[in-house]
Amino acid sequence: MLAFMRELLLATAVIGSAYAAINATESAIEIVIENDRLFAALNKSTGAIGYLTLDGQNLLGSRSYTAPTPGGATGDGVNGVLNMDCYCVPSGFWTPGSIAPKYKLIQGSDSSGNAYAGVVMSDVYPQTGQLMEQYWFLRDGETGLHAFSRLAYKNSTTPFLRNLQEFRTLFRPNSPLWTHLSSNDDFYAPAPQPNPASTGLGVATTVQDATWYLGNRTNDPYVTTTSDYFTKYTFQDAWRDLTAHGMFADGSRSDDNSTFGAWLVTNTKDTYYGGPTHSDLIVDGIVYNYLVSNHHGAGVPNITDGFDRTFGPQYYHFNKGAKNGTLQTLRADAVQYATPTFAADFYDSIAEYVPNYVPTSGRGKWSGKIQLPEGAERPIAVLSLNGVNYQDNAIDYASHQYWADINADGSVEIDRVKADTYRLTVYADGIFGQYEVDDIVIEAGQTTESADLAWEPESAGTELWRIGTPDKSSGEYRHGYARTDAPLHPPEFRIYFGAYDFPTDFPEGVSYHVGEGDISQDLNYVHWSVYGGKAHFLRPKRYVGNGDVNNWTITFDLTADQLAASTDATLTVQLAGAKTASGNTDVFNVTQPWANLPLTIAVNGNEVEPWVIPYNQSSSCAVRSSVACYNIAHKYSFPSSYLIGGGNGTSNGSYGSLPSPSARNELILSLPYNATDYESALLPESVYIQYDALRLEVK
Repeated sequence: MLAFMRELLLATAVIGSAYAAINATESAIEIVIENDRLFAALNKSTGAIGYLTLDGQNLLGSRSYTAPTPGGATGDGVNGVLNMDCYCVPSGFWTPGSIAPKYKLIQGSDSSGNAYAGVVMSDVYPQTGQLMEQYWFLRDGETGLHAFSRLAYKNSTTPFLRNLQEFRTLFRPNSPLWTHLSSNDDFYAPAPQPNPASTGLGVATTVQDATWYLGNRTNDPYVTTTSDYFTKYTFQDAWRDLTAHGMFADGSRSDDNSTFGAWLVTNTKDTYYGGPTHSDLIVDGIVYNYLVSNHHGAGVPNITDGFDRTFGPQYYHFNKGAKNGTLQTLRADAVQYATPTFAADFYDSIAEYVPNYVPTSGRGKWSGKIQLPEGAERPIAVLSLNGVNYQDNAIDYASHQYWADINADGSVEIDRVKADTYRLTVYADGIFGQYEVDDIVIEAGQTTESADLAWEPESAGTELWRIGTPDKSSGEYRHGYARTDAPLHPPEFRIYFGAYDFPTDFPEGVSYHVGEGDISQDLNYVHWSVYGGKAHFLRPKRYVGNGDVNNWTITFDLTADQLAASTDATLTVQLAGAKTASGNTDVFNVTQPWANLPLTIAVNGNEVEPWVIPYNQSSSCAVRSSVACYNIAHKYSFPSSYLIGGGNGTSNGSYGSLPSPSARNELILSLPYNATDYESALLPESVYIQYDALRLEVK
């Protein structure tokens, strides 16, 4: 069949040529680019690659349609394609390529003499004038497609169009070939059969938006190895260490029983937004490249007059392994390309064809030496939009971002940085707060050195105690990073949140005593205002409680010596995420009383001024299988006279072994009672927060 198709394409070609080991042909209906192993045919009536083979194996399967439904198929519902779409037009989703697409076929050799071919699809949304372009490039000797995606908007009559809510490319097969899903080195699982997120419901009960109970299935490999619940967010991941994610075929359904892989390689991350803590769904039966989205509360840019952004490059890598080969082997093959230096010379060679791409000549290098606080673990340096929290860099659609792990001696280098002025942010596990320096200037072709930087950790006095590890996540608490007892032992947070019934886990509510309790059992990974009701499969009736849901109690003992000579106390609360009534939208809705969400504390019965979490810092986190979303923090200040110290004696001022007697203190953390929001989708209505870490200090 493949040979017949090639003959047909050559026979009908209006443009056809061979450039070294790359063939490129164009007919009235298709554009084909191929080398000796990979064959890609783009359908000119849809703008999508609809036929893709590696060594003759069909990777996409046949084209099919699944009607988009809330929580089910998204976009245009078409499977068996590799394409782009967006949630960016006034009506919502648009899949470019079906209105009036234009195409350009490109061929040449890069600076190393390697032949390449590329195809550009351009389409304009007529009601608004938005231009969308997708670029695919294939090189000799590679089995993958280099991808760029562009959105441009020029309209002075309507200078503000809307937000760019989603922008993505999708490897969206309709084939039984693919048997496993893989997020990272730590997490993979068999795909459900059938997969309700992509190919069909089968025996499945929808329990939440994009979430299904599959426990009634017989011999489903996902159920027997991973969980009774499946959600497209189960395989989400953070951008910091994202390298390659995708799907694996174990050979049981391939033509010759060979194994295959389909991977999205994030060789560059500078045109995403939100920095290293940004997270999103990445694979669920579809291999996504979410260039932009507001999942998990991420900021997104506005589409305004003059917007012109090209995202990428990223690399869709396809590989073939031996019979009985492993997922890990093929994934490792893909991961080797997850570096900004991969194909950099090639990208320079094609820069003239890719608007907005910054070639090597427009990039420089940053080198730093940072004195880190004692106890800093996994330190990282981030270069992002100057003067702005790195999580908010989408406020400038043209911003770029970079990061690198800091070495044990405090040294760090980041290469291939677009010439510009940046903010440097440094943070680390185990350290409260972060270190920020503005006005880091990167010049093209130069190395900027920032030597003798010293991160003095924030302090409000003598630390009395801390709860949790400041690491921008709530994973250390109950149902966070702890593993399930399923054979593949996935982290509990990845499973549907409703699998863990809060009133059953905490029948008396949350109560924790500092220094004696176990945070992995005594503190939940979510602080709910109310539990149950909509989208709660195990508890369909809302449990409001009598203060045992919305109030958490922390007790701790202090001696008089620990409070001696102090006048002020500070409670630092770092949150891994907070869902107000704004959800992920960053939009204030006057009809929702909890769009701005107060978190109130009382210290030994003394109320302290609440922290009102603003609507534009809201994120939907735990219900979308995450323990780390949009991070925020607050310091509560109050007189240290609110605290009670008992007895006399000596103390080193840190929580630990205390002389007797000591006095018991009580801290109550309160969300509003029975506070909910309106959810149009099948999602829980409770507002909630997720604690990263807490610390009490006096001075």
